[in-house]
Amino acid sequence: MFQRIQHLCWIQLNLKNLIQVREKTKVIWVANNLPNDMKMGQHVGELRKRLMWSAGFIFLTTALAFVFHAQILTLLMEPAQGFANVPQGKPVYLDLTEFIGIAMKASLTVGVAASLPFVLFQLVLFLAPGLKPNERRYLYVLLPISLIVFVIGAGFGYRVVFPPAVNFLLSFGSEIATPMPRIGTYVNLMLSLLFWMGIVFELPIVLFFLARLGIVGPEWLAKRRKYAVIIAFVLGALITPTFDPINQTLVAVPIIILYEAGIWLAKLGRSLKNRSAERADAL
Repeated sequence: MFQRIQHLCWIQLNLKNLIQVREKTKVIWVANNLPNDMKMGQHVGELRKRLMWSAGFIFLTTALAFVFHAQILTLLMEPAQGFANVPQGKPVYLDLTEFIGIAMKASLTVGVAASLPFVLFQLVLFLAPGLKPNERRYLYVLLPISLIVFVIGAGFGYRVVFPPAVNFLLSFGSEIATPMPRIGTYVNLMLSLLFWMGIVFELPIVLFFLARLGIVGPEWLAKRRKYAVIIAFVLGALITPTFDPINQTLVAVPIIILYEAGIWLAKLGRSLKNRSAERADAL
């Protein structure tokens, strides 16, 4: 019994020493990886400043968007083509606070979207001092491209995907029942579709990054092309508000094209990775 207690005490002492060494190593690692002219407190202060600037800018753009909430909601209604199958051609709201709530939500969404370039710029200012020159170059190039691609994806959803989907829903069964869509349901559906279409259009950039990091290669992606097609149609069914094959195809086909573009960008990413490795070996 005494030997067992002694053995347990020895284990506890060594675990305590191991934890102390780990904490010391962590402190040394953090200290060695910080820029010489900046301490941890300065980094926290810089991060706080960037977050406050971003939050303030989002607040201003959201307040400005709320001033024009009627125009924003009218723009969101446009793909429904005036709700041709709806009495008076307008959606309805059933709760006293529903309309002002959806107006605030739409204004916040527009405010955040309008603030995104400024927020990304603040992110770049915070990250740039700790990045290598080649990493900064990728950051400066890919962030604007990602933003533009997201806008293109949202625009594709607004102009191509949503109009036939919402008109299908309004006309389906209109001979039996009168559709009376709530404005909250409509706007939430619209904003959700625009967001996910924007995310889907980021696929080539994600594949480029994965190839650049050596996680996947173009050959691996090409071999799994048939699975990508299946996943594209599954995503088409999840993103679109309808279950008809036409609207699913309108989403699935662009995803397949984006996947093929991602394979090409993966080749480019691997080529750039190999060049960087060759330069490092030469040095």
